[in-house]
Amino acid sequence: QVQLVESGGGLVQAGGSLRLSCAASGRTFNRYAMGWFRQAPGKEREFVAGITWSGLSRSYADSVKGRFTISRDNVKNTMYLQMNSLKPEDTAVYYCVADIKPITSASPPPFNWGPGTQVTVSS
Repeated sequence: QVQLVESGGGLVQAGGSLRLSCAASGRTFNRYAMGWFRQAPGKEREFVAGITWSGLSRSYADSVKGRFTISRDNVKNTMYLQMNSLKPEDTAVYYCVADIKPITSASPPPFNWGPGTQVTVSS
């Protein structure tokens, strides 16, 4: 199992940028697929982005394609989500996730979840 902690959330104006980080503990970090989910008020959690253990394959929700970029550093045991051109509808709690299986929009819910970090985009 891997423990996950997100950081980098905050308040930003529409059109702005934020970078989220996810620090993972555990010696087998580079064996896990990683990803980001989010949950807006009154809505269900939804897939945002996923990345394979090698970092060579990435997938995104249609709503964030071209604006968000997922990446990872297996030496630092850290994953990132660069969010550009933010919109008010991106406002949500963002969760870092990890699983030994691939994390995509079609995958079952990941096994490991961080506590979440709030992202608020003002109009």
